[in-house]
Amino acid sequence: MPGPILHVGATVLCAHGGQATPTVPSPRVTVSGQPVATIAAPYAVAGCPFVPPGGNGPCVTGQWIVGATRVLAGGQPVVLMTGVATCTPTATPLVPVVAQMRAIAT
Repeated sequence: MPGPILHVGATVLCAHGGQATPTVPSPRVTVSGQPVATIAAPYAVAGCPFVPPGGNGPCVTGQWIVGATRVLAGGQPVVLMTGVATCTPTATPLVPVVAQMRAIAT
């Protein structure tokens, strides 16, 4: 499904409100002057407040599973606002909240 491409400055949260940022953005491809994220590298999650009694939290990393099918950066699909990601160890999604809206990919 088409969607805006996520870059380093995009606001992405874990399902509990922790801030997620790409660990290895693609420095050679930029949108809105910032490096894009690809599905190859995980996102680091900071500040996740989820602490269950069972002990499988808080969110530490997130990995995009579904990204662009036709747009690549460094041979890897770029991350889209409409993509799908899962956090570890909670198995909850990453939620893109704010992204640039000029570059749309499929």
